[in-house]
Amino acid sequence: MTENAQAPEGLTADGQVIDAVPDNWVDRHAPAWTRPYLRLSRADRPIGTWLLLLPCWWGVLLAAAATSLRWFDLWIITGCAIGAFLMRGAGCTWNDITDRAIDAQVARTRSRPIPSGQVSVKQAMVWLVVQALVAFAILLTFNVAAIGLGILALLPVAVYPFAKRFTWWPQVFLGLAFNWGALLAWTAHTGSLGWPAVVLYLSGIAWTLFYDTIYAHQDKEDDALIGVKSTARLFGENTGKWLRVFLIATVLLMGLAVLLALVPGEDRNVLVLALALAGPWGIGLHMMWQLGQLDTEDWENCMRLFRSNRDAGLIAALFLALAALL
Repeated sequence: MTENAQAPEGLTADGQVIDAVPDNWVDRHAPAWTRPYLRLSRADRPIGTWLLLLPCWWGVLLAAAATSLRWFDLWIITGCAIGAFLMRGAGCTWNDITDRAIDAQVARTRSRPIPSGQVSVKQAMVWLVVQALVAFAILLTFNVAAIGLGILALLPVAVYPFAKRFTWWPQVFLGLAFNWGALLAWTAHTGSLGWPAVVLYLSGIAWTLFYDTIYAHQDKEDDALIGVKSTARLFGENTGKWLRVFLIATVLLMGLAVLLALVPGEDRNVLVLALALAGPWGIGLHMMWQLGQLDTEDWENCMRLFRSNRDAGLIAALFLALAALL
């Protein structure tokens, strides 16, 4: 395609994905031959990596606050960051392989590498396997229980792309996959799964229902035309009411996870408990701010608020980190 050629509607002349972050590092600095694969992994849209990573950090930091912060926790934090990038990339690659026919019919997604012809399905499958194998090598550095949980995580990841075909609640399946790290990272620290991690996992699922319903409002018109289901279509004008329910559930469940983890301890430092409980309050206040800004009929507004959930999740992680350091 020449520099002055007119790209087809919904596609860009340079191969960029329409909803990529402006001036992202992939489109500006990555070697040209790598860009289609990095776009397939959503490296030009890093918010998904953050949303997959943050529950991991919640899990290990809450576990450290409940017991003690150890040097190996630095590797859990780092390993989860690398693994989140790789597994988010593998999951997105799998999603784009299974959704290639749907993506070609949706204005926002037809510029993705497979429907736009930048990458073949065979090439995408090879790229998926490469990412998954490197992530598995990182997983093997954790304890046996965490390794088992990491392998089980493949089940919700595999099912999620098909959920919107048979349920109005595909965001639940996304939540099951994206928050699995809370279980894994807690277990990587403690050696076994515990109720605080399970409740924290449920909190993350409620948070995912909140932010991904906002995200899904971008595609609701195209989704209606091609028969794809979502909570955005299900809730319609009642979206605000449902988002308030998910906000409350996120805060209450995260608060309960903190109490389950910290209150049973003897001679518990009150400041540690207060800092940890500030996490759910902090994320809740940010979610309230999002509700005040939300316009479900404005594509750019929905995308901006969806991306702001990186900051919401980081607020909770910051307070849990402070609690773990004391």
